[in-house]
Amino acid sequence: MPSKTVVLALGGNALAQPGEEGTITEQFRHTRESLGAVVELAREGWRIAIVHGNGPQVGNELIRNEQSRHLVPPLPLGVLVAGTEGWIGYMIQQSLQNALLRGGVDRQVVTMVTQVLVDPDDPEMQRPSKPIGRTMDEATARELAAELGGEVAETKGGWRRVVPSPRPTGIVERDMIRALVAEGHVVVAAGGGGCPVYRHPEFGLEGVDAVVDKDRAAAILGRDIGAEVLVILTDVDRVYVDYGTPRQRGLERLTVAEADALLAGSDLGKGSMAPKVEAAAEFVRRGGKRAIIARLDQGREAVAGNAGTEIVP
Repeated sequence: MPSKTVVLALGGNALAQPGEEGTITEQFRHTRESLGAVVELAREGWRIAIVHGNGPQVGNELIRNEQSRHLVPPLPLGVLVAGTEGWIGYMIQQSLQNALLRGGVDRQVVTMVTQVLVDPDDPEMQRPSKPIGRTMDEATARELAAELGGEVAETKGGWRRVVPSPRPTGIVERDMIRALVAEGHVVVAAGGGGCPVYRHPEFGLEGVDAVVDKDRAAAILGRDIGAEVLVILTDVDRVYVDYGTPRQRGLERLTVAEADALLAGSDLGKGSMAPKVEAAAEFVRRGGKRAIIARLDQGREAVAGNAGTEIVP
């Protein structure tokens, strides 16, 4: 096996797309469609770890929690994240095993439910601001918050639950993931950003009711397993400044300093691209050789340097 390791970060919307019901059949289909680049990279000998999002999926789990709360005890958010790590990992693992077999690539796939360390004193823990779950009217939202705990806030289109999103600082299972990847196995890890935990001085690892951004988690995982490359796959083909305006301009290559300057300004707007650029730059800053942000179907081309926006030291 060559020594090069890549971490691929797949968005949760790649598996459950807007405008669909989000049935498990649809999600399996999208999962199968999203793995072509992984098969080709595996064929070329890359060591691979896969991180996936879980935004739509954990939101649905919250709805199930709410609707069944009078029949069975509700589960805390950290446990729901672990549940989505397991079943989304199962979809990716099975779909990729089948695709590798059809492609004649002799590689094994394993899913690891992953705990991600956060700082319990992170200021984000005191500022729940990440919307998750369904949109509700104010009365319903406040009723659920009073009964189940947590906070709600008015967001675009209505009221939603809001939870903390602290920064990840490390991967608890990093040694096991690194060893499996080094042996040539494709590892699905830190799904949905992983289960956020902290080290209690008396009790050891303890979970927190929060969510971790999956791109930030992918950057930390890449650092912890010594990956050379991080690829963040999304629904646009590269990073754009002034996106959606007549001044829109795509970027092919950024240094970390240029990425930092871009993040400090307003050119990226308030969308979801800024956290991706931040995670990519942080990965490179901490020793990664390069990070690429590209469209989901361009993963192999992105690794080859022929697609997306590349961030380098």
